[in-house]
Amino acid sequence: MAATTSKTLDPTNVHAIFKAYDVRGTVPDQIDEALAHATGRAYVAVVGAREVVVGHDMRPSSPGMAAAFAAGASEAGADVVMIGLASTDQLYFASGHLRMPGAMFTASHNPAEYNGIKMCRSLATPIGLETGLAEIRDLVASGEPAGDSARTGKVYEADVLEAYAAHLVSLAPVAGRRLRVVADAGNGMAGHTAPAVFGLLGDLVALVPLYFELDGTFPHHEANPIDEANLADLKAKVLETGADVGLAFDGDADRCFLVDERGRAVSPSTLTALIASRELAKEPGATVIHNLITSRAVPEIVRELGGKPVRTRVGHSFIKATMAETDAIFGGEHSGHFYFRDFWRADSGMLAALHALAALAETGRSLSELMADYERYPVSGEINSQVADQAAVMKALEAAYGGRQGVETDWLDGLSVAHDEWTFNVRPSNTEPLLRLNAEGKDEATMARIRDEVLAQIRSER
Repeated sequence: MAATTSKTLDPTNVHAIFKAYDVRGTVPDQIDEALAHATGRAYVAVVGAREVVVGHDMRPSSPGMAAAFAAGASEAGADVVMIGLASTDQLYFASGHLRMPGAMFTASHNPAEYNGIKMCRSLATPIGLETGLAEIRDLVASGEPAGDSARTGKVYEADVLEAYAAHLVSLAPVAGRRLRVVADAGNGMAGHTAPAVFGLLGDLVALVPLYFELDGTFPHHEANPIDEANLADLKAKVLETGADVGLAFDGDADRCFLVDERGRAVSPSTLTALIASRELAKEPGATVIHNLITSRAVPEIVRELGGKPVRTRVGHSFIKATMAETDAIFGGEHSGHFYFRDFWRADSGMLAALHALAALAETGRSLSELMADYERYPVSGEINSQVADQAAVMKALEAAYGGRQGVETDWLDGLSVAHDEWTFNVRPSNTEPLLRLNAEGKDEATMARIRDEVLAQIRSER
């Protein structure tokens, strides 16, 4: 059934594929069933789990690796609940609903040759390098069996899809006018979860499915909606069918992007502001988290609505930790991740989609008209540049802009530079020799000017 640890694992490779928040690598040279088996044992040892829930996506290698992880976890003394095919937020639901730590086998939006493992503690509490992932990595790299081998746990199956769908719909009920919705699953896990969720909405939603066939080879386009090229088919289908809205999900369906009725992509910052307004209506004065590359419109709108905006670093572990510290009701990232306190502070692309549909169904306005209330400043989107020395380039940018009148800088996450008329952030990639630029301006011309200025300096320094 599952692989064993008879294969010797390369410690250098193990250290390379254990990232800041998860495990990610190419199959089978970097990640395979032997590594999954060893990780299952180490995970149980570090988390101290007596029960574990495991899910997997549609990639060809995922079922075997999930089974190998389960075998390792059971050998280390834990009972394992296998929920089978799942989106990442479905795994988070299972972790919260069953009150168990969990592991999800997915490489999210990465190409077909990749796979990975996202792990959490009970109640979907994240595990990162600073909160247990480094210890798991070191145990795997050591090659020593981990866990309580005196007890072998049981492995059994459970189906949580219907309970997951019902829970999401209860959190964001959709009522009002009927909507025509095109959903592009990108051959990823939204093809599994969307029928269950939208099936509960009955006649309120006329669903037009696009690429719902589960296929981890991604035959139509990459399941990565942050790249607007991957939205082309969705935009065309929205216009062709006269749909009210288009939804684009990534491979593991924990992110969602919107396309309006004109076939234009909606900024995730704008959706963040919309959802924040809905959550603040439920709990006036609550705290809302936004990461530092989210549009400045988000904290402005939160304040105008009486809420408390809190700025944080990019990354789900920082967002979730800050939400726990502040008891925030909601958090949004410009990458399309949306976090909800009433969903165990976990991110759910499907729940974000339901909030958008609920807001739209309540009004007679089009999506573009609705979103105009929350979209204030033009943004560049993320622009990557390959550089040899990331730190040196960022220091040069600080020297170039930091002394200007009316400019403030900080190093919360990369370099952020703010002026009354524009802002930009430059962050290094954790895995590649890249700098990621996000720029914003008071108008299109201002945004384009600062974007081009900063890009020119970055690329002259490399």
